[in-house]
Amino acid sequence: MQPPFQNDDLDLEAAIASARPQLVEFLSHRPEWLLTTSQHFLPGMALNGLDGITDHREKVSVLLDLLEKAGPATWQQFAQYLCMESDLPLDLEILLISSAGEGNLSQKQEACRDVSARSPVLKGFACRRHCCSSVSDKDVKQQRLDPAEEYRHLLIDSIRQRCGSRRAAGAAAQEQMQPLAFNQPFVNLVIRWSKASRLKERTDKRREDVADAPELEECADTAVKVSDLFRSVVPLGMTKVIFLFGKPGAGKTMLTHRICQKWAEGVLPQFLFTFLFEFRQLNLLKRKLTLKELLFDLFLQPEDSPDTVFQYLLENAWHILIIFDGLDEFAANMDVSSSSKGGPTSHMSISELFADLCHGKLLPGCTVLVTSRPKRVPDFLLNTVDLLAEILGFDHKKVEEYVSHYFHQNSFKEQAIAYLKNNTKLLSMCLIPALCYVVCICLEYLLLKHQMSVELPQTMTQFYIKMLLIFINKQQGECAGGEETQLNCNKEAILGLCDLALKGLEDKKLVFYVGDIPEHVKEFASLHGLLTVFEVKTSGTRPEAGYAFVHLSLQEFFAALCLMVSKRVDKNYLKKKFSLKSKWTLKNEAKTEFMESFHIFLAGLSSKECRTFLMLLAEQDEAWVQDKQDAILQSLKKLAATHLTGPKVIELCHCTFETQDLKVAQHIGSLLNFKYTFKNFRLTPLDMSALVFVINSGQDLTHLDFAGCLMDIDCLEVLASCKNVEHLSFRSRRCGDDFAAALSKSLGGMGSLKKLELTGGSITAEGMTNLVQASSQCLQLEEINLQDNQIRDPEVKSVMDLFSRMEKLKKIDLSNNDLSLNAVLILAKEVITCQNATELRVRKDTVIIYFSGPSGKVTRSLDLRREQNKEHVIPTRHVKLCLQDCSLSSQHAKEIVAILQSCPCLSEVDLSGNKLGDEGCSCLLESLPWISFSKQLDLSQNHLSVNGICSLLKSVNTCQKMMEVQVSLCRETAVLRFTEDREFASLPPREEPVFSTDDQQYGEENQTPTAPQKLRLTDSRFQASDLEKLCAVLKECSSISELDLSNNYLGDEGLLQLFQFLPNLKMLSSLKLNDNQISLSSVFFLAQFFSTLEHIKTMDLSLGHMQVVHLTFWERISLRDCRVGPEDVTRLCQILTQCPQLTEIELSGNSLSDQSIERLLSFLPYLCHLTLLSIRNNTFSPRCTVLLINSINLCERIRMVEVRSSENAFLHLGTSMRSQKTSCRLTGCAISQGQIDELCRVLEQRGWLAEVDLSRNQLGDEGLRCLLDHLHQVPITCSLNLSHNRISQDGVLHLINAFATCGNTTEVQVSLCSKATLIIKLTSRDDPRKILRLAECNFQPEHLEKLCLLLEKCTGLTEYISSNNNVTVQAAERLLHSLRKNLGLLKISIEEPWVCKESVTNLLELAVQACGNITEITIHKDKTLFQLGVRFPHCLEKVESVISRLNLYKPGIKHACFYQRVCEKCAQLQELRWSHVELHNDEAEMLVRTLLPLPELKKFGLTSSSIMATGIDYLIMGLQNCQAIEELNLGHMKLSSATIPKLVLGLHEMPSLKRLILNHNSISNDGCSRLAEALRNMHYLEEINLSHNKIGDSGLINLAAVLLEMQNLKRIDLSGNSPSPAGGEKLMEALAYCKCIEELLLSRNGFGDRTAVKLALCLPYTTNLKILHLQNNNIGPAGGTELARALVACGLLEEISLSENDLGEGSIHALSEGLPCFEHLRKIDLKLCGITDDASKSLSHGFRQCPSMEEIILSWNALGDGGAQELASALPGMEKLKMLDLEKNRIGACGATKLAEELAKCPEIQFIRLWDNPVPKGLTENLTSQDPRLCFSFY
Repeated sequence: MQPPFQNDDLDLEAAIASARPQLVEFLSHRPEWLLTTSQHFLPGMALNGLDGITDHREKVSVLLDLLEKAGPATWQQFAQYLCMESDLPLDLEILLISSAGEGNLSQKQEACRDVSARSPVLKGFACRRHCCSSVSDKDVKQQRLDPAEEYRHLLIDSIRQRCGSRRAAGAAAQEQMQPLAFNQPFVNLVIRWSKASRLKERTDKRREDVADAPELEECADTAVKVSDLFRSVVPLGMTKVIFLFGKPGAGKTMLTHRICQKWAEGVLPQFLFTFLFEFRQLNLLKRKLTLKELLFDLFLQPEDSPDTVFQYLLENAWHILIIFDGLDEFAANMDVSSSSKGGPTSHMSISELFADLCHGKLLPGCTVLVTSRPKRVPDFLLNTVDLLAEILGFDHKKVEEYVSHYFHQNSFKEQAIAYLKNNTKLLSMCLIPALCYVVCICLEYLLLKHQMSVELPQTMTQFYIKMLLIFINKQQGECAGGEETQLNCNKEAILGLCDLALKGLEDKKLVFYVGDIPEHVKEFASLHGLLTVFEVKTSGTRPEAGYAFVHLSLQEFFAALCLMVSKRVDKNYLKKKFSLKSKWTLKNEAKTEFMESFHIFLAGLSSKECRTFLMLLAEQDEAWVQDKQDAILQSLKKLAATHLTGPKVIELCHCTFETQDLKVAQHIGSLLNFKYTFKNFRLTPLDMSALVFVINSGQDLTHLDFAGCLMDIDCLEVLASCKNVEHLSFRSRRCGDDFAAALSKSLGGMGSLKKLELTGGSITAEGMTNLVQASSQCLQLEEINLQDNQIRDPEVKSVMDLFSRMEKLKKIDLSNNDLSLNAVLILAKEVITCQNATELRVRKDTVIIYFSGPSGKVTRSLDLRREQNKEHVIPTRHVKLCLQDCSLSSQHAKEIVAILQSCPCLSEVDLSGNKLGDEGCSCLLESLPWISFSKQLDLSQNHLSVNGICSLLKSVNTCQKMMEVQVSLCRETAVLRFTEDREFASLPPREEPVFSTDDQQYGEENQTPTAPQKLRLTDSRFQASDLEKLCAVLKECSSISELDLSNNYLGDEGLLQLFQFLPNLKMLSSLKLNDNQISLSSVFFLAQFFSTLEHIKTMDLSLGHMQVVHLTFWERISLRDCRVGPEDVTRLCQILTQCPQLTEIELSGNSLSDQSIERLLSFLPYLCHLTLLSIRNNTFSPRCTVLLINSINLCERIRMVEVRSSENAFLHLGTSMRSQKTSCRLTGCAISQGQIDELCRVLEQRGWLAEVDLSRNQLGDEGLRCLLDHLHQVPITCSLNLSHNRISQDGVLHLINAFATCGNTTEVQVSLCSKATLIIKLTSRDDPRKILRLAECNFQPEHLEKLCLLLEKCTGLTEYISSNNNVTVQAAERLLHSLRKNLGLLKISIEEPWVCKESVTNLLELAVQACGNITEITIHKDKTLFQLGVRFPHCLEKVESVISRLNLYKPGIKHACFYQRVCEKCAQLQELRWSHVELHNDEAEMLVRTLLPLPELKKFGLTSSSIMATGIDYLIMGLQNCQAIEELNLGHMKLSSATIPKLVLGLHEMPSLKRLILNHNSISNDGCSRLAEALRNMHYLEEINLSHNKIGDSGLINLAAVLLEMQNLKRIDLSGNSPSPAGGEKLMEALAYCKCIEELLLSRNGFGDRTAVKLALCLPYTTNLKILHLQNNNIGPAGGTELARALVACGLLEEISLSENDLGEGSIHALSEGLPCFEHLRKIDLKLCGITDDASKSLSHGFRQCPSMEEIILSWNALGDGGAQELASALPGMEKLKMLDLEKNRIGACGATKLAEELAKCPEIQFIRLWDNPVPKGLTENLTSQDPRLCFSFY
């Protein structure tokens, strides 16, 4: 083993390299002298040839090269001669002296004389130099040189003493150091470096962790020798900063001492002076000091002339090396943004001195070497680093070398090496030098004791404990007893050492003075080598002895041990100290700066293996120790639940590994989200061991992702044991063939691996082959990703052979590997041949192969010829081939055809983006009959011309499997789509030549039957002249069903030419000619053509900016932007009357005048089958609006006329005369008082109207008066909507007056708030109802007085509802006196803010002011509602009954009259409902004693109310008197199970009870069971509501047992409870016996599939079921499918809710198939059911067959444009639909537009919700303006 820097030639080379730049500069002024001198030093070499070099610098450089190559001896003689004979700069002379060796002055002079004697020229030069250099100059130089030289030798001696040995603390007693052998062998460390510039680029970026300080992905991870660190990388005179970082124990300090030692040996000649500072000693300085004090006082003081020496150092800074060791151990703040402004003589802090040295402000040109752990790097240092390297410690070879040296005197050296090699975990630990030393100590001890049967410790913590015990044992010997005895003897000293360690870390103190350490602790630590002693200098005074732990990690170990054994430390304090979270988030917090391994030791001490050791040391029992250990383990578990970055996950894994607790590891692994992502930091084998331990301890499969992480091959060996990896990913440029080969060896151990990724690397074809060979043995592997490597020409055939053996393989990604075109074509052939390959996708750099995976059950042979003699098997796979942008040309066409013909199972072929041209495409198209396509062929972007298109169209005839051709020359589109031909696929492969005519004949005979074909030839710039070629081809295409020639230049001439052969296309059903520059004359030609061809059904015409000519052969004509006049309209209508099947006319943007519209309307009676006339984007005058309304009198088939905003009009026509009521909607048409007379005359003619909507117009109060006058004169039946018409309070009062006096007005609804609602319902029939609703009318007192007077006249009123109308309590009292009627019931509702403020007593006092007998009292304070039911005429209660009741309850005289009045007015009370009230004692007393016992009370509800402490029990006791009660509602009353027994007693006294509502209480299983028993005898019960309680299985099962006997039960609500599927199954079994059940509400119970299946079995017995709610019940595809199929038995269903269940497509399809059975279904809720476009078609078809459907909720699903279009097509068939909710889906512009189009045909739909769909904002505004029923907003 050779130490570094031992090679003299390399040292000489380094010295020459340092001096060369100055030497060339100096000698370039003396080239001839150098040439002459060189001839004497190089006598055998001819130098005459150099005369031709004119550049002096170049000539000098060549001569110096020759002198250097001549050998060390020649160069030394030359250098000595040059120094003596030339007046060199001092720094250059020193460098040359160093390179020449340390000869004395006389020797050098002698060498000079020897050379000069041989040359007269040299003699003369020497003489001249001698004369020019006075003796005084030499004396000055010598005087300056001598003190510096003396100081240099003094430094060498000092460093030899300092770094030659590290004495133990015990040597301090001897007051002198005993150095070890100076040439002690040294094991080189593994060092890898990076470019510091990469580091500087990252200073402004956020770092995930300082541990990843270099941008590792971009760095060259190359090994570096120590000598390479000091090679010059900066210009001369610039300070060079070298930063070495490494993990704890990596050998940083050992390396710095080694560098100093080798410098002292003369190995680094470029440095004349070397200084070494340790930051842990610099921590002791509390004062500021100068640079001179730093160098001399703190390191070494010159013996003589310190000022001279210091000046020399300043002048020769580039020869100085300053080493700062342990930056991470510096306690003061180092994050200084800039250095100080002082100079060499200024006093500064250590931080400022260090920063100025790094910045080059002090000693510019020196070399600064800094070491640190990777956790702390000041930002200013990141900006100044010139060279960055990482000390990795050892590799396996270095470990073996170290162990060999350690055991070199032992006979069992080989045994020790073999033991480590066979133990992967120990070998990983030994890669850290400090741990390697500890392992060797333990291993040596066991070998000496012959205890190799005893296993070594498994964790770092256990090793440290073992080391401590071994140290004690070595010193005290076997006679001292066993480990327990020895530990007890030294317990006090160990605990003292623990206290010292912890106090030091907490105080940021790593160096201790004699006074800091108790004597017994110092003696123990010194004796066992746990502390080191050294000289500490804080000034120029006498140094003191300083003590430190031999390694910072050892101090951390003892500090952690202190926490675990100290009685002063409780669990809470321990958890606080262990808070890794604060350590990570507060990196500069003082308490955690030096605790790199502290937490790992704490975790290690929490293991079971350490428990006995801790018990002995702490003198505590096992429970005490375990309590502390559990606190650490719990903290670890909590940390795993937080979001952790890569380095933090590794640190957590280390802690977990130290615990050796499998349960903890399993728990932590389960919380790490099953994916581990590591980015841009180095991973060691020890890191990987900890990670693998956690992953393997878990039961779940994980994903490992390494992105840009440095790792050695050894890491992969550790990874091989990771059995729970499902997805393994590496992304790094350093992943080459060697990495792939090493990984291949590890794959076999990963039995769960399904996906492997090696991307962004440098793997070649060789590496890929090796990797695939190994992967082929991993039968479970499904995906391999090798993209972005260097696989240019892979061995395709052999690789595909290997792939074919991998039965579960699904995908191979070879993208971005620069594959050649030849390789791609070979790959295509092999993919076609490989029987488990299903798709090859190539597009530019993208290359992906897909395989059939485990479902592929086909023959896996690579050579189909092997199967020739076997029976042909129908292939079950379909191959997709995509070769996009591959530069394929016409010369490749035949090769492509051969490839395609070799595969009998092609589904899609994509050859777009190539250069096939007309020739190549024609070659391919001619072969189509012999190629088995099942889907499509894409030839887009292949430079096709019109001739090429014609060739393409010919293939429509030759290949009858073709279904569609889509071509566009402008967009370079050419796509052919095919029908799947199963018969063709079953044919055996052909053996004939590719282009055989016999084959063609054979192919024609076996073609599939002719199917309809679609041709889309758009955007191709076709002109009329091109039509001759096209028509010649199209005439032969007799099976064309759709033809699209849009966006060409055909014009009128081309249109006529095209229509000449159109009658020959008998199967044509759609023709599009949009944007072809036609005129209006062509429009009439097309209209005439529309009427003559029977198979043409629909025409879509537009002459606007975007011309539209679309003839869909159906029943519709659309004319847009054509600007036709009255005569044109007449001509057009005359033509259209000849179209007997015309059902829809759309006229948009045609600027129709009043006259044109009048003529159009006059033709309506003659368009017998017309169902919709829409006129859009056409401004209507007021007269025109009346004309449109009058159409109801022109054509009796009109069912609705709708005019919106005076721009859009829609006339809906029925199929028969007067089959339905007619509606008129004129919204936003600016109708004012002036148009009322004419409008009313039109309406009066019709008489019977369903609806008249005049909202959003300008009627005002006067228009309202005028309208009311007309309505009063002529009886009419309709609903009249006058909302948003600027009506005031006066207008409202006038309306109420008309309402009171007019007999045909049954209901008035008014609101003057922002809603501005005004609706009047009129009838010509006798209707007993008369309802008045007034809301937010802002009535003033004068208005309220008028209102009361008007209401007094309205004696037929049946219901009065007043909401927020400024009605005060006094006004309400006045109102109650005014409201009366002759006979019958009157309901009075008042909503005002004061309702919630008044007490119940006050409200009852108000109630008794009403006229008549009170039958209902409702108080809902949450709704501010006060409601009364009053019966007329008033009937008094018998006096005897009153006196009898008052005798039961005798309140004070003060309240006697009030209670008597209540009893009188409420004698007929039937309904009493109070909500959110606060009952005081007297009110509760009155309720229980007076109101509840009323004989006619049938409905009582008290919900969400508060009552006195004992009031609820009192109330329930009072319920026992309610014998006539039929409905009891105690919801939201916080009833607990303790209250239920008392309630049960009351229920026994209610034989007539029909509805029991106890929702939102706290009823548990026990309470439910008690209720069930009470319900057993309640035979009339129709409704049970126990929703949102705490009922589980047992309660539900008891309730189910009672349900078996409840034959009259109609409604049950058990939503929001907590049963399991077992309880749900019992409930479903019972429901089968409830024959009368109509409503079943079971939402939010989590029943699951089992319960759903059980319910499905019971549904056939519940034939009366009308409402079913099962939302959010964890129902999946299995349960959903069974349930959907069973629902068909419930033909009376009106409402279904299955929302928030992951039903799956199968369930949706099953439900869709059953929808036609639900004739009464009104509402269906399928929110959040995962519905996609695939299910929309069947769902829409089912909705269309539900005649009663009113509301459909499909929000929060995955419906896109396809689904929206399917639903839109179904809308016109749903005549009763009012609302469609499609919020939060994926509907875009196409889907929204289609919905808007179809909505125009659906006048009954009130709105479609489309909030939060990806519809462009501009389009939403446009669609909303066209139809406000489309709601894109949240509200």
